[in-house]
Amino acid sequence: MNIKGFKVNFLGDSITEGVGSYYKEGINPVKIMIEDQDVRAVRGGTGEAKCGGNYAASNRAGERAEQKGYSQVLWLDGVERKYIEEVGAMNVMFKVNGEIITPMLSGSILPGITRKSCIEVLKNAGYKVSERLFSIDELEQSMADGTLEEAWGCGTAAVVSPIGELCYKGIKHSVNDGKIGEVTQMLYDTLTGIQWGKTEDTFGWTCPIE
Repeated sequence: MNIKGFKVNFLGDSITEGVGSYYKEGINPVKIMIEDQDVRAVRGGTGEAKCGGNYAASNRAGERAEQKGYSQVLWLDGVERKYIEEVGAMNVMFKVNGEIITPMLSGSILPGITRKSCIEVLKNAGYKVSERLFSIDELEQSMADGTLEEAWGCGTAAVVSPIGELCYKGIKHSVNDGKIGEVTQMLYDTLTGIQWGKTEDTFGWTCPIE
């Protein structure tokens, strides 16, 4: 078979093209419940690996969220129940007062390739990106004072998935009026454009096979 000129795509957590929507809503904003009972993983465990047990452990909380009309849960850390980790089975990012914040890799968070790709695209576009501990208290404050501008998950299946609503302890907070934000849209368009060869790859992520 002649595959000269074929390009291999390295975006996502495996060497594939897109694999379909993670959420049934697709690129439309999803509603997320912040989980304050169960935890996904703890430092010293398997949270930083692509391990089936990580996802099995999340089923109970996911079912509770679904019963309340939410697509998935936003996880807090397993030690202090204070710091944000992932959303569902994806990494998560927030735009707060112009700054992009994503939880630092602490040993219980997957170092996703899509996460890495988003960070590179964002920095290249001139955004300040901070990888650090981000507490639920800080997130609550940003929701209350209106400085939370966008929020999204990022991973292999969804690429990016905008968050339109966050609920914590029964209190609902709309994010960007429930609409996809311009940064989220830019990331989706850029990453999928490179994946499908519609956008020039200036990062060296695709490799032609001769």
